[in-house]
Amino acid sequence: MRMRTFAETILCAILSLQPAVTLATDSPLFSPDGYRIARYRAPLPEVPPAGKRLDTRLLVELIRRQNPLLLDVQAITLRPETEEFGIAWLPSRQRWHIPGSTWLPNVGYGYLDSRMHAYMQNNLERLTLGDRDRALVFYCVVDCWMSWNAVKRADALGYRNLYWYPEGSDGWHEAGLKLVPGVPVPFKLSEK
Repeated sequence: MRMRTFAETILCAILSLQPAVTLATDSPLFSPDGYRIARYRAPLPEVPPAGKRLDTRLLVELIRRQNPLLLDVQAITLRPETEEFGIAWLPSRQRWHIPGSTWLPNVGYGYLDSRMHAYMQNNLERLTLGDRDRALVFYCVVDCWMSWNAVKRADALGYRNLYWYPEGSDGWHEAGLKLVPGVPVPFKLSEK
């Protein structure tokens, strides 16, 4: 396979941004601020909303060189109990993700209520120890816009070393690499 030249890469990036801008402003699939809000399982754009796109080979290399924070954003049901009884995740089946990952479910939805936004913000702050330059890799499953949204949101929170792995756990598995059982980070009532 021929590698793209730098000029070809820049041209592709510029051309791919135009449809994204049009989609984000003219489509019911996107919020006014550019987050995907419907049909989360659909083909993805080539260019992430921020940071760099990774394929499996590049992710393996990044893990070896930088030990990035791997963030699985696969959605699951949040039990909507009253605060008196607590709030808990209700996975419908076992989630398998990349070894060393932290599972922050539902932070890739297009709209987050204040508590879910605080859940993402507080956990990123805790996991990075406040280091906005820590390498962060967001993923979900193949053709899932949640990881794309999560990268965009992390950028809005001021994180600067962002990566997007759109093939997600599916691509990792297809490459013959090991997956491990995932456990979602608890949702605390104090998240405000």
